[in-house]
Amino acid sequence: MASHRRPKNPSRARVTVLTVTAAAAVVLSSQAANADPKPTKSEVKAKVDKLNHEAEVATEYYNGAKEKQDKLEKQVAALQDKAARGQQELNALRAGLGSIAAAQYRSGGIDPSVQLFLASDPDTFLDQASALDQLTARQSDSLAKIQAKQRTLAQERKEAQDKLSDLADIRKTLGEKKKQQQARLAEAQRVLNTLTAAERQQMRDDAAAASRAAGEKVRASRTTGDRVELGNEVPASALGAAALRAAETRIGKPYQWQATGPNSFDCSGLTQWAYAQAGVQITRTTYTQINQGTRVGQSQLKPGDLVFFNNNTHVGLYAGNNTVLHAPYTGANVRYESMSTIGSFLAGVRI
Repeated sequence: MASHRRPKNPSRARVTVLTVTAAAAVVLSSQAANADPKPTKSEVKAKVDKLNHEAEVATEYYNGAKEKQDKLEKQVAALQDKAARGQQELNALRAGLGSIAAAQYRSGGIDPSVQLFLASDPDTFLDQASALDQLTARQSDSLAKIQAKQRTLAQERKEAQDKLSDLADIRKTLGEKKKQQQARLAEAQRVLNTLTAAERQQMRDDAAAASRAAGEKVRASRTTGDRVELGNEVPASALGAAALRAAETRIGKPYQWQATGPNSFDCSGLTQWAYAQAGVQITRTTYTQINQGTRVGQSQLKPGDLVFFNNNTHVGLYAGNNTVLHAPYTGANVRYESMSTIGSFLAGVRI
């Protein structure tokens, strides 16, 4: 049977297609209008600086946990060695007790009065009885020593086990902080990659120019005499002056996560290395270095003082004239930089 459906009107079909096409074009143009514009170089720099700061926070936490891990490993090794020596002493005491028991057995378990009755030489028996009394006294003493050693050994083993548990927690923290640091650096690189190669080079050139200007500011004010190395500001101390001079020899060396020199550094690694060259050992992280000396305010800073920024997650050496010598972040080298561009000042510390 033939179909009686009315054929589609070609003009209406064309109108439908055109309408859909137009709607799609409106949607696409709306999406294009709402798409995020390419970030400017200054916006990228701000984002990268923030990510580098977050990476440095993770780095300092990692350094602190690593320092704790190293101490715990030494403590665990010492406790395990002590427990091993204690076990040897316990074994020796037990062997001695066995010798005493064997001597008693050889003397026989016969009642002493019967032994005296059977003895052909009473004097010899009395000597033997005295020796037996001494054996019994030694046995009691050995038993007391064994019990004391067992208690001590159990305590040492528990302490070692507790330290091992702490060590496992620290190692977990190390892994977490390392992942955080790597994630922040990867994100910083992704953000940098939104710029062209020329723009990235310009950012590096700008940072290098700022560092040169800061260094020239320090050098321009240098005088003669006992302040020749530090400019027209009196150094914090001979120790601070020596540490700053040592750090100046590292200008241009790359920042490297967890590095303590002499050819690469993180921020607290540089300050620790510089003071070591001056003959003083300071601790490893910003969180502990800040407690190593006398606190001073920003207006009291002198060359050689430690300077802490950004809620105690970054440290450098004050070089004079509102300038800091520091290891900034991954991808940058040890350099001079104006304090105003590093971050929020927290405290100065005079070693």
